[in-house]
Amino acid sequence: MKYFFYQYQLPIICGGLGLILAILFVSIGFFKTLLIIILTALGIAVGFYLKQSKLLDHYFKL
Repeated sequence: MKYFFYQYQLPIICGGLGLILAILFVSIGFFKTLLIIILTALGIAVGFYLKQSKLLDHYFKL
């Protein structure tokens, strides 16, 4: 099973994301789903920026 998931990792993840998007489209509508996607992408972009610029590294030392 581990080998199967490793071999088909990207199709499985994309299929799961497609299922989640389909459920969101049906349950809350197109524009609300689009807003969720845009805000998520914005949050990811801010996270990558903070990681690359090391602005908050002294707060999150592990």
